[in-house]
Amino acid sequence: MNRDASGQKVPELKRILQTARSGFIAVGVFSLFINLLMLVQPFYMLQVFDRVLRSRSEETLLFLSLIVLGLFVLMGVLQLIRSRILVRVGVAVDQRLGERLFDAMFRNSLRQRGSGTPQPMDDLSNVRQFLTGPGILALFDAPWTPVYLGVMFLFHPWLGVYGVACTLIIGALTWANEVFTSAPLAKANEANRSARRFAGDNLRNAEVIHAMGMEPEIRDRWLSRNSSTINGQAFASDRAGVFSNASRVFRFMAQAFAYGLGALLVLQGQMSGGMIIACAILIGRALAPLDQITGAWRQIQQARESHGRLTQLFEGFPEQPRLTTLPAPKGRLDLANVLAAPPGTRTPVLRNVSLNVTPGEGLGVIGPSAAGKSSLVRVILGVWPVLNGSVRLDGADVDQYNRDELGPYVGYLPQDIELFEGTVAQNIARFGRADDESIVSAAQLAGAHEMILQLPNGYDTAVGVGGNTLSSGQRQRVGLARALFGDPKLVILDEPNSNLDDAGEQALTSAVERLKSQGATVLVVTHRRSILSQMDKLLVLQQGQVAAFGAREEVLGRLQSNTAQPLRVAGNQSNGGQS
Repeated sequence: MNRDASGQKVPELKRILQTARSGFIAVGVFSLFINLLMLVQPFYMLQVFDRVLRSRSEETLLFLSLIVLGLFVLMGVLQLIRSRILVRVGVAVDQRLGERLFDAMFRNSLRQRGSGTPQPMDDLSNVRQFLTGPGILALFDAPWTPVYLGVMFLFHPWLGVYGVACTLIIGALTWANEVFTSAPLAKANEANRSARRFAGDNLRNAEVIHAMGMEPEIRDRWLSRNSSTINGQAFASDRAGVFSNASRVFRFMAQAFAYGLGALLVLQGQMSGGMIIACAILIGRALAPLDQITGAWRQIQQARESHGRLTQLFEGFPEQPRLTTLPAPKGRLDLANVLAAPPGTRTPVLRNVSLNVTPGEGLGVIGPSAAGKSSLVRVILGVWPVLNGSVRLDGADVDQYNRDELGPYVGYLPQDIELFEGTVAQNIARFGRADDESIVSAAQLAGAHEMILQLPNGYDTAVGVGGNTLSSGQRQRVGLARALFGDPKLVILDEPNSNLDDAGEQALTSAVERLKSQGATVLVVTHRRSILSQMDKLLVLQQGQVAAFGAREEVLGRLQSNTAQPLRVAGNQSNGGQS
């Protein structure tokens, strides 16, 4: 665990940003020299008015101008280098955060189904844009404001006092901007995120909306939410505009009155005429960073909010350490007194579920709707954590496996088939490196080979986003081939024949039989009885509890005789389910 010198835990995002410390230090050093060079202009004007004009020496003017030209070129080079350093810092931070961000987003989507949103990516973009934008440059330049004020004090105390007063007024406007705009802007941003989530959720169901003529109602609801976003952002922008414009106008006014105050002091014989121009430039330079901060306050606020959300996301899903590599599983599955609930809730949907399946056996899971069948699948796959009990594969808890090492030995066909943008072959191969023979073999095992050959480009056919170029039956065939790809030892099929025709069902039956003969454990969730003939055991779920578990013929016999008592099978075929 990473802690600072005081023993306090350092948030992961802060630690990642601290890795760019050398870049920020370099930017600070360049800011030092850039701001020192900013003094060139006022001192040049001072020398021109107080020395050149009095001496009427063209040589002196030429010599001064050449020196100043060189210094300005140097300042431009330093500013270019500083901006490039910040760009590279932003890219480096993005690269360091990218992998962790995707991991945290992925795990968040597993915990909360339907919570997949690009918002964290937008947050990372906001942070990166802030690190490379004018707002952070203004923050680096702001600490040098006292230097300009100090020079003004050297010219005359009253000029220094005037500069301090103007700086305090600009600072007050910046503070007021924060106070009066942060809350409405945060509210508007939250309304914007809500409107985007609403639009995304409904666009995924465009077919249903179009078929039943729901578009006007959905559109009106989105327009209502979007209107709240626009009105909130307009209100916050109006307020921010008041303070940013007031800050800009005051800076111009402060520069103008600096001429007047300087002229008064010259008339009183307390300073030279050249100091008037120099002080006006100095007061403008002293106030510029604060004015820029006020103008960029919205971006600063967005970056701060994004930083907070990213910190919360990373703390909610800390980086997972690599676990000890376990031997390749053979497929023995054991559940003991499993109590499970959807992530984020404490209301169980599975209660005291126990079962065991040995390699080469098939387990059919049946039961009425909402009995907990799909929940059981998520628990076995490790998608849902258990509140109590254990889920073990070859004696090891499923959470003891590194997921990337366990994944190749697990085949999963979800109830809602999702293919990914790419080719049919890439989807079957799970987007890993694989030889063509393995891909074709998996397709043949799933009975999908002939179907795939009929596609426009065969295995190289692009399936589109979500597999939308394929029919539901084709997607199910490709999804089944993906589940059977490689050498899976645990194959879980959730309603695998829901979109299959007779030929597809026959291919599915053959695939299950072959998997069992190869020593794989096969778990099939189904409402159809045809596939049950290939199962060795049956599990009947009712209201999240085991109503029956045991050998297929005995369980079917109990069901046909309407026996309500839970089934127990002697030996190692049953763990004793309870209703």
